[in-house]
Amino acid sequence: MTHSLATRAGKLLVDPRCQTAIAAAVAVLLIGACGGGDDNNNGGGGGGPTTQNPNNRPTFVVGTIGVQNYDGNTDDLLTAGLGKDGLIATATAPVPADPAAPTAAELRRIAIFNNYRAIVDTNPLGGYGSLYGPNVDAQGNVTASQGKVPGTEYIAFADDGTGQQNVTVMAQIPTNFDPANPCLISATSSGSRGIYGGISVGEWGLKRGCAVAYTDKGTGAAPHDLDSDTVPLINGTRQARTGAGKLAQFAAQPGAQTLADFTTANPHRLAYKHAHSKQNPEANWGLNTLQAIEFAIWAINDKFGTVGSDGVRQASIGKDKILVIASAVSNGGGAAIAAAEQDTNGLIDGVAVGEPNVNMPAVPAITVKRGGVTVGSSGRHLYDYTTTANLFSLCAGTATLPAPFTSVVAIQGANRCGSLVGNGQLTGASLTDQSTDAFTRLHAAGWEPESDVLHASLSSLEVASSISVTYANSYSRASVTDKLCDYTFASPGGATGTPVTIPPNILALTFSTGNGVPPSTGVTLMNEKAQGGPARDFLSTNSVGGVADANLPGANCLRDLLTNSAALQAGIGQTLRTGNLRGKPAMIVHGRSDGLLPVNHTSRPYLGLNKVAEGTASKLSYIEVTNGQHFDAFIDVLPGYANTFIPLHVYLNRALDAVYANLRSGTALPPSQVVRTTPRGGSAAPAPQILPSNVPPIAATPAAGDVISVSGSTVNVPN
Repeated sequence: MTHSLATRAGKLLVDPRCQTAIAAAVAVLLIGACGGGDDNNNGGGGGGPTTQNPNNRPTFVVGTIGVQNYDGNTDDLLTAGLGKDGLIATATAPVPADPAAPTAAELRRIAIFNNYRAIVDTNPLGGYGSLYGPNVDAQGNVTASQGKVPGTEYIAFADDGTGQQNVTVMAQIPTNFDPANPCLISATSSGSRGIYGGISVGEWGLKRGCAVAYTDKGTGAAPHDLDSDTVPLINGTRQARTGAGKLAQFAAQPGAQTLADFTTANPHRLAYKHAHSKQNPEANWGLNTLQAIEFAIWAINDKFGTVGSDGVRQASIGKDKILVIASAVSNGGGAAIAAAEQDTNGLIDGVAVGEPNVNMPAVPAITVKRGGVTVGSSGRHLYDYTTTANLFSLCAGTATLPAPFTSVVAIQGANRCGSLVGNGQLTGASLTDQSTDAFTRLHAAGWEPESDVLHASLSSLEVASSISVTYANSYSRASVTDKLCDYTFASPGGATGTPVTIPPNILALTFSTGNGVPPSTGVTLMNEKAQGGPARDFLSTNSVGGVADANLPGANCLRDLLTNSAALQAGIGQTLRTGNLRGKPAMIVHGRSDGLLPVNHTSRPYLGLNKVAEGTASKLSYIEVTNGQHFDAFIDVLPGYANTFIPLHVYLNRALDAVYANLRSGTALPPSQVVRTTPRGGSAAPAPQILPSNVPPIAATPAAGDVISVSGSTVNVPN
């Protein structure tokens, strides 16, 4: 630890008020001490009256606050010094000098590289560098700049004192932040990612001189490796669990069995925070986002607040002076909406989110119609529809698999169809008939036909199974030792993927390379009941029947928990939204083709829920984008995506622009509507260059046939 700190000694912000933090910084391997004032430590506001409103750090912040300045050249807030060209699709990932012992700075750079590219398409053909990206300025102009953003980064844990929450919160304040005209956006991490999982959303704010509030919302990419009993710290470096103590970003807690006994009986397993923290993080995603905003406001005042004559920093830039927009995508978008609903202190002024994970209450019941026809199903909970996808998606896509997915999943897909028929869960004499019936069931369960082409690829990537297992554990507050539905997480080895020790070089980088759910950086789902012993879930053969059907018994077990597990039902009950955005101007953008978070279960019914909850006070606008799906990063990577789908990130940026203009100058938000895009076309890779005409603007006055309306509790969406 001492040598790691010494290599960064020249970068420490040594504030006379914070000498006691240096020893703590050694212990937690942070890349700064608890700073204050402007870059010259002159207090920012100069002399002033005796302190009336000291800038006390939030009560939920525990331990040392790391502070680091970035010069915008060798390193920066947005690209970690890599610049626009260093994030491009063809760029080579940064490599640590010592792969077995990466430094905190190296882990940060690799994390930003991977997390940025995991959320947006960084291929120039898909719009990177022309429609969006670090070199595209706040007004949409394409520049020759690399887009590096100088500024200061604050990072800390939010916790209740137990050390078992340790939610990471972070604030980035660009050098061009204007204390006289302050703005702030939140960028909560998407999926189950770590603290840099919202960096591509934070880019919008950094370009405008806004501060950005981040949180990992109680998830995170780095696991607790039970073999070595090592855990991640806040900056991604690893330490023995006993030595880390409350400084661990995540350390698994035992269930009925001790961790030692579990590991003896089940070697080579890993625990992940979202699945195994026993905290049900989603229940607090709104709170975590509000905490991140509060932490960022504290950081703004730590840097720019006036200083009283007694030398104490004041909270002179209050929430009433800062324009705050809650934003993010996917799970982060759902967290932003939850935060706005729970914002009793008026921290948030507006909301702009993409493809949010929002869950509806049973009452009031919201009806969704498309083209005047009630959809097959709407407003179901994430766990409900994802476990449905986990049953049927693999079979549904089997008959129409595009290369290379045919060779990857053909056997498992066909066997899954046959096993479902054998169980009476599906009908059809031929594989084509069975696949057709699976599609019919998915449509009846709320998936739009526009997402049909996605089921094959999403199944091959084990998306539904990994999410089902993660959320089953999370909602149930299960321990890793519980092996819920006989699933564990491990690094696969051999032909069938039996559990093996995760390679140390891979484990050391998981903070930067992982996504927080399996499959992730050499870790995947294990079927503990596989024939012949534990094996990779997707490739496993069932011990009953001897069929390699990607573990249908496990999928059925996960599905059954929805009705037979009181613990899981209680956890689900803590994740339901109210629809009350407290009159804040808000925009939601969502792709009609989303195969992960279908519009019929998320954004469409939430629009109705909001109108019922707020009535005429509602300022929510919902933008549904044709040819938009959930994973922009797949567009120029997976076969067929670039020809068919447009980048939804473009519309998130436009929603942020619209909400910002509304708050700054009173410009009316565009009404709810369908935006009809044009795919790039072609049938081969690479697809043609995307053009502005492929992604038309959100209309201030949409055509009558594009208007989305709400009548009572019914949402009406045009075809």
